[in-house]
Amino acid sequence: MEEIKMFHDAVAHPAGIASGLMDKKVMGYLCSYAPHELIHAAGFHPMRIFSSKQEISLADNHLQAYCCSPVRGVLEDSLAGRLDFLEGTVFPHTCDSIQRLSDIWRMKGRYSFFADVVMPAKLNTPSARIYMGDVLRRFREKLEKAQGCGITDRALRESMEKFNIIRRNLSRLYELRSLRPGLIRGSDMLAMVKGSMMMDVDLLTGLLPKIVDRFEGMDSPEKSAKRLVVSGGICDFPDFFDLLEEAGAVVVADDLCTGSRWFEGELDLDPDLDPMEALTSRYMDRLVCPAKHLSNTVRARELVGLAKKERAAGVVFLLLKFCDPHAFDYPYLKECLEGEGIRNILIEMDDQAVSAGQISTRLETFVYMISQGGPHE
Repeated sequence: MEEIKMFHDAVAHPAGIASGLMDKKVMGYLCSYAPHELIHAAGFHPMRIFSSKQEISLADNHLQAYCCSPVRGVLEDSLAGRLDFLEGTVFPHTCDSIQRLSDIWRMKGRYSFFADVVMPAKLNTPSARIYMGDVLRRFREKLEKAQGCGITDRALRESMEKFNIIRRNLSRLYELRSLRPGLIRGSDMLAMVKGSMMMDVDLLTGLLPKIVDRFEGMDSPEKSAKRLVVSGGICDFPDFFDLLEEAGAVVVADDLCTGSRWFEGELDLDPDLDPMEALTSRYMDRLVCPAKHLSNTVRARELVGLAKKERAAGVVFLLLKFCDPHAFDYPYLKECLEGEGIRNILIEMDDQAVSAGQISTRLETFVYMISQGGPHE
């Protein structure tokens, strides 16, 4: 499908996206908690920055080797000049590596705009909601100062509506993938989600509904593949989904930063509601990652519930090497899944050194085990 190829091309060539934006300045961001609605309403183009996976050399002068590969890779791209199309960068504070990267970026970067957006980590108190609102308002003021003009509530509502269209259509694509396993290839779905974080917003609001309409009219191929859920942080390795499908499985849902956690939940566009309040609610109430806290059990309950809702035969944990927050959560998530009889496997990856053969063998073994009703790994 030609429309899907546009997403693959965009993900592979972010500088090409920037060059096609005419007079729009590109604002990069490093986490799905970045308030991209405000960035867009200010007249910037929000773009999620991923590592180009080039050889790491310059970044090693600033970061320890045990920092995760996406952080090291993004810094390498910046220092090597591959991100010179950026006007600035936004850093929501999540893990320790991202926080340290923001310090280095501020000192070594060559960009006009820089913002640390330090959102609360604990989200289950009234004071946290007040603090979240204050953080978003300060960020709005910083964007206004950078542009030399105010962000009107009308512009913000228009931006929020456009992102709601993007979220609504990505959600529908996920529903179709679950209803008709095999209809949408996993690597294509990843490209559409990642591309939606990077491509022109106005283009996406027209392109995604067309793709949804195309898939709505397609018949699902007959598939006897095992239904799986993928959980983790960033997935920046599209071949992973191909390996899963070759092993006899199909992903029917995910809990990923490059998946449902980015687009889940629409913004409230009630005209009587202050748009900043709606934005605050969105970032307080969205699906949490290990960098945020709602309760000691919420992530496990959500993951178990997702696996059951999607009638998944198992869960694949996809963890980046040296990603401490996700590694910390893994043992109790695994325990909760197994307590409910849901089989699971841990796949640890490094962007700079992916062993596709080893991953393929482990996935094939896992799919065979769940097909035979074998024990947990």
